[in-house]
Amino acid sequence: MSRIGFKPISLPSGITVTVNGNTATVKGAKGEVSVLIPSDVSVEVKDGKAQVKIINTEDARQGNENEGTVAANLKNAIHGVSVGWKKELEIAGTGYRATMKGKAVSMFLGYSHEVLVEPIGQYTKISVPDETHVTVEGADKQEVGQTAALIYDSHRPDVYGNKGVHFKGQKMIKKVGKRAAATTAGAGAAAPKK
Repeated sequence: MSRIGFKPISLPSGITVTVNGNTATVKGAKGEVSVLIPSDVSVEVKDGKAQVKIINTEDARQGNENEGTVAANLKNAIHGVSVGWKKELEIAGTGYRATMKGKAVSMFLGYSHEVLVEPIGQYTKISVPDETHVTVEGADKQEVGQTAALIYDSHRPDVYGNKGVHFKGQKMIKKVGKRAAATTAGAGAAAPKK
């Protein structure tokens, strides 16, 4: 059972939460994020805290799940408009590079054409510190993640060729080659009789 929704969410200074029907709008220095509120859950804001409560108790399990989801989404929105979300990607490969073209990132990834990816959402921003690094920042966690995923999907990493786009710090797993497996199996075999 989720207990995330039981705890009230404290609002930092400069952050406002406005509930209008089935939408909660969180505003802050980095922008604004809208959080959808299902019909079986309500959000109350008072004394600098937001509290998520279950309204409909007919389906207690679904209400409990929605309560935890809305509370988690509100926390993510508050973090996004105050601190912000960030994803970093790296480009590897000979001749592979990225540059900015307006708000979009233009990448050359070994294809016959350039790959353009535009940011999703009003407050999402893409920057290119150098030709092999791309940074996605914004207030909405989902929009930042979706934009970074589009950049990542433009050329997924080829582990063996050491090229492609990957997230910073991503672990690359290589399978053991057939040759290595064959030598270890052959070492334990008995010598043939004469």
